[in-house]
Amino acid sequence: MSGWRSQWRLVLLNSLTCGLEICVAAGITYVPPLLLEAGVEEQYMTMVLGIGPVLGLIFIPLIGSASDHCNSSYGRRRPFIWLLSLGVLLALLIIPHADLLAAYFSWGGCALQVAFLILGVGLLDFCGQVCFTPLEALLSDLYRNEEDCNQAFAMFSFMVSLGGCVGYLLPALDWSRGLLSVYLGGQAECLFFMLILIFVTSVLITMKVSEEPPCAAALEPGPLLEAGRCGLPRSCPYLLKLVPLLCLLRTCWSMTPAIYRSYFHVPRVMRQLCMAQLCSWMAVMSFMLFYTDFMGEGLYEGMPSAAPGTASRKRYEDGIRMGSLGLFFQCATSTVFSLLMSRLVRHFGSRRVYLSSMVSFTISVLVICMSKSVVLVSLMSALTGFAYATLQTLPYTLTCHYHKEMEVYMPNKKTKNILKNGIAVKRDSITHLTAMDEEGGLTHKLGGTNGHAIFSQEGSDYYPPPHGQNGSSLSATAPEQDEPEGYEKRGVGLDFAILDSTFLLSQVFPTLFMGMIVQFTKSVTAYMASSAIFGIIAIYLANQIIFDQKDINS
Repeated sequence: MSGWRSQWRLVLLNSLTCGLEICVAAGITYVPPLLLEAGVEEQYMTMVLGIGPVLGLIFIPLIGSASDHCNSSYGRRRPFIWLLSLGVLLALLIIPHADLLAAYFSWGGCALQVAFLILGVGLLDFCGQVCFTPLEALLSDLYRNEEDCNQAFAMFSFMVSLGGCVGYLLPALDWSRGLLSVYLGGQAECLFFMLILIFVTSVLITMKVSEEPPCAAALEPGPLLEAGRCGLPRSCPYLLKLVPLLCLLRTCWSMTPAIYRSYFHVPRVMRQLCMAQLCSWMAVMSFMLFYTDFMGEGLYEGMPSAAPGTASRKRYEDGIRMGSLGLFFQCATSTVFSLLMSRLVRHFGSRRVYLSSMVSFTISVLVICMSKSVVLVSLMSALTGFAYATLQTLPYTLTCHYHKEMEVYMPNKKTKNILKNGIAVKRDSITHLTAMDEEGGLTHKLGGTNGHAIFSQEGSDYYPPPHGQNGSSLSATAPEQDEPEGYEKRGVGLDFAILDSTFLLSQVFPTLFMGMIVQFTKSVTAYMASSAIFGIIAIYLANQIIFDQKDINS
């Protein structure tokens, strides 16, 4: 991947990642005022913002596994990217024009406008968040080498951070005085028109640059794969657009039990990674979701319920603006660390980088809890960008590493170590060794022709022969139908979906419980204190992550 051409291709390949983050950040930032203007009460507004993450938790495993098993000639990941991108585009059209759409139905009134807004918000948040899963899997398919994978996901993190910077800045700009705003009808219409232009351009660039590898190299045929196979020839251009939808529907019908079994029955390495990822995202999202409110009510001592124009209301609004600036600093820092991530990993290792990012995050949030200095708090908020960049890079490169060496990190349960002449071999290799024995004039098979047990040369290790259902001994070449199924058919898309579910779950929990915690403590400092507590737990769990082979037996 050396050379500017390869780096430029990575930028183009991740352009949709940047476009998605711009639309999600700007759209979700601008949506709360629209909901409040439409008459939605504040307590219900937070529930509306939770619709997308909840739907994502339900459908992400289906979409991730369906993309693993889809056999479309157009590719495995791109059909799903097209379908989810269409949902984002539809949401960007609905949200600013909810009042016009409601006006077409005279019986609807304000209630129908709110319904259209909720539909648009849910669609934007759901499709925008879930679309990252096939994009991550696409990167994993295209860059299989470990070093290339590290660079690819470092660029992915960089483009996400860059998109966040742009997304947070766009709503802060005054579009109402421009000619485009006058022509389109207002600030919201102009902003969402710009988002549509950015998003459509990014989709076309990524789809043009990406060329998926042949589907045959993805997963070996098996029962799970056959259940989800849904290929269509390129000679059907109209049916081709329905490929992702057909894949998803067929998957929902025939594969749902198997997918959710795989979703909850995860290998040890992924289980430990996901637990650390969940607590890490809990810490980061508890900070990001409530940082502006903490600045307005806590540091600036303003009152959001005060009458407009009063000193308390003005202090709150000043705090909100400073909080937004702090989140921008966080994205800017994350952008810098994303560019340096591959070098940091190369020099210090994944373990030290992950742990140092969460330690620095926790220390920063603790300083924010105790400090009354606006400058110091803003500097600490910028430092949290290190953890934000790390969580978008290292877990995905580790997952790619696990799948590249599945026999080490996700061993097949039916593989047993047997000793042949004092040499440990896998059970899968028995047939091969038997053939070698026969060529060498040996008359016995590994495991014994009479089902005798095998001992090592030292006599210290005992290996019983395999047995059939009726207790009789089987030769090494006998079928192993009753062995428990291993993880060999797990696709990387499913494990990326599990990782992305931790991000969505980290948004659901704070929106449900943080309000009650603040009401109980009577202080918005509880937001930052909760974030610090999650950070401490994340540091402990990060120590349990398996970063390389020597961690497996530790």
